[in-house]
Amino acid sequence: MFTQLKNIDTAFKHIKLFSYLLILACLLISCFAIYQSYRSSARDRNHIYILANGKALEAFAADRRDNVPVEIRDHIKMFHQHFFTLDPDEKVIQANITKALYLADGSARTAYNNLKESGYFAGLVSGNISQQIEVDSVSLDMDRYPYYFKCFATEQLIRATSTVTRSLVTQGYLRNVSRSDNNPHGFLIQNWETLENKDLKTSTH
Repeated sequence: MFTQLKNIDTAFKHIKLFSYLLILACLLISCFAIYQSYRSSARDRNHIYILANGKALEAFAADRRDNVPVEIRDHIKMFHQHFFTLDPDEKVIQANITKALYLADGSARTAYNNLKESGYFAGLVSGNISQQIEVDSVSLDMDRYPYYFKCFATEQLIRATSTVTRSLVTQGYLRNVSRSDNNPHGFLIQNWETLENKDLKTSTH
């Protein structure tokens, strides 16, 4: 009788221990499944699929902080190309300057007004002169905000008989603003000024 009760008690302890182990195993499996689910979800959020010409192309999302220097350089390049790439046509000049002024504060408008009052743009039109710019490099100081930059570029003034090559150096600061169609990078150039704009050489055609 006592032996049978002892066997029942031992069996109950075994079943109890087995039940605890089974519950613990279920909890571990559940926690692992939840962890993997969150991990998979986070990984999927960093994948973007773009539909182009009927094909799904995979792209990857990244933290904007990883791309800030790249976006800043492109913003500065866009601004200088719009501001300094001009043809002898009032509408072209106005269209390009308008695009540039969306990317900078009043300092760029002041520079434009000074050039306009001095007859610079009228001289391009009357002389049939095209102006082109190539941004050579942009140095940035990302350790302070607003971000400081210095832009080094080469200008060309193209006439019918000659081309004047100029060295252009500008500087300014950038602060964050809302992105828009007119300002896709979400930066605004402020306190912009020209440090150097001198002739390097003149070549005849």
